[in-house]
Amino acid sequence: LSTPAPQDRFPGLTPGDRWCVTAVNWLRAHDDGKAAPVVLAATHERTLDLVPLDVLQQYAVDVPDDLGSL
Repeated sequence: LSTPAPQDRFPGLTPGDRWCVTAVNWLRAHDDGKAAPVVLAATHERTLDLVPLDVLQQYAVDVPDDLGSL
């Protein structure tokens, strides 16, 4: 997602951007060792059907004032 795709009018993501990822894709990234940080307050409860809470908590972040740190 960091790669721009001008043909689709997608500029690419930069540090601090937030992106909605499906639980299945997030879990796949976790299994590959590349999971993104998780804002638990913005995560749907049904995510727990696929991903255990203790796993999500390992990646939990609050939304900081400076989004560049995410």
